[in-house]
This record gives sequence, structure tokens and C-alpha cells, in this order.
Amino acid sequence: MSAPAHRYEDAVARYFEAWNAEDPAARAKAVAAAWTEDGGYTDPLADVAGHEQIAALIAAAREQFPGFVFRLAGAVDGHHDTARFSWELVSETDDSAPVAGSDVITLDGQGRIRAVLGFLDRVPAGA
Repeated sequence: MSAPAHRYEDAVARYFEAWNAEDPAARAKAVAAAWTEDGGYTDPLADVAGHEQIAALIAAAREQFPGFVFRLAGAVDGHHDTARFSWELVSETDDSAPVAGSDVITLDGQGRIRAVLGFLDRVPAGA
């Protein structure tokens, strides 16, 4: 794998570490490691910026789907300062994945996320 590919893979790994952090302190640390200070996250249901708002959004999603983890679905593809990838929200008890999406991230020079544009590909009714 080339150095640039590692950059994208590493950024996405930190992204999932933040989304899967159960403990608020660990989540705050993971968000700070993954995003720039003024980084943002936008999807059809949210538009937030800054570490506190991103951590709060992640906490709300974890509360809505207890016992679920975010997992990469496929390969990470990237060029320049942009990467895209797909993910699933998977039940730890039965491996069902009721929610899935695709995200596009923009990175800074150190490989931290400046922006996430998220798309929801599969969402259960009433979620």
C-alpha cells in the first residue's frame, strides 16, 4: 500500500474509533485525534462543527443504537485530500446491519478530518 493510501486508511480508522468509543472521555479523545479543531460533520440528519458537537452527535447515535458498532464496508478510496468509504452499523449480537451509508472526508495536511459529508444508504423506518 502506498503512503497516500495509508493516510486515507489511517484517517478512516480514527474516524471509526471515534464513532465506536463507548466512554465519553475516550470518545472526546478519539474525536480530537480524528478531526481538526474546527472540523465538521454533515449528513441528511445533522450538521455540526467542532469537537464538542461531533462528540455529542456520536453519543446521540450510540444512544439510539445501543449494542451496535460502525464497521467499514469495502475499501477506502482516496485522492489528494479526499477519501470516500462505505460503512454499516452492525449489531454485536446478531450481525444485522439496519443502517448503512457512504461518507466523503476531506483531510488536512496532517491527515485529520476537516469535513465529513455523509450519505445514508439504508435506514430503518422510524429511525
